[in-house]
Amino acid sequence: MNRRDEPYRKPVITTRAVSVHIGNTDPKHARRLAALQQLAFPTLPDHDLLRAEHFLRHIQLFPEGQFAALARVQGKWAAVGCTSTFRTTWATIQQHLPAAEITGGGWFSRHDPNGEWLYGTDLCVQPDFQGLGIGSRLYEARRELVRWLNLRGEVAAGLIPGYEQYRNYLSVESYIEKIVAGELRDPTLSMQIRNGFKVKGILYNHRSDPRTNNCAALVVRENPYYNRAGV
Repeated sequence: MNRRDEPYRKPVITTRAVSVHIGNTDPKHARRLAALQQLAFPTLPDHDLLRAEHFLRHIQLFPEGQFAALARVQGKWAAVGCTSTFRTTWATIQQHLPAAEITGGGWFSRHDPNGEWLYGTDLCVQPDFQGLGIGSRLYEARRELVRWLNLRGEVAAGLIPGYEQYRNYLSVESYIEKIVAGELRDPTLSMQIRNGFKVKGILYNHRSDPRTNNCAALVVRENPYYNRAGV
């Protein structure tokens, strides 16, 4: 594994006159990030949402893989977005496990310190801060982490909340095909595709979400800079 000795940090960025800092998640933001889950994923049941205790455990297991977006609001920095990740193997990914199982119920019990793939379990942005490029910055933070750790790439479950509008006359498969072809736009999957992810399959019974028939797309973003020799 090719890791640097210095701490991993992200710079302050500015988007549409809103100062936003993307950095590793601080334990003091755990409760706020748990509240953001309910705002960002209103249709998911409580047992599918991350709690403050989950965020604290993620930081203990894999601190460099947890990111928060802080925005300058009324002179103070407030957490308005986050993404949580862990390391895993391709063999685990190929099992197409439900969200609760692959994440260990949100506790990241399947985190493998030597895993060659980064698994992004979630990415959320406070609704009134969406559209400012914060989600893309969080994806970029994950991309840079993959390069820094010399991983093969990253994997995520691409939720398809936009499917709710088409579920009466399109199958999940057809909907995802149209998203990939650019014929339709999905709030989550289209954003992942714009950020370099490719759809590699469909995850059935992945997460309890009536909008998506409990399905998600398996998306992969390979690391073009991966060095097999690890040097």
